[in-house]
Amino acid sequence: MSIIVNLDVMLAKRKMSLTELSERVGITMANLSVLKSGKARAIRFSTLDAICRELSCTPGDILDYENNKNS
Repeated sequence: MSIIVNLDVMLAKRKMSLTELSERVGITMANLSVLKSGKARAIRFSTLDAICRELSCTPGDILDYENNKNS
């Protein structure tokens, strides 16, 4: 997949644990773990909004795109 999830980077920058984020945004640890590991197939805008609000960041801070095409 070409979408890279940098949730762990943002958590480290904010000195916040996944457990703390889970409690603050009301998303289960299991769902956040799937997102953090990059195994999520989708994310709701409302979930992304809640995460960005708590981490004081933008979606671009959490999600990145990597072009895997060979030129």
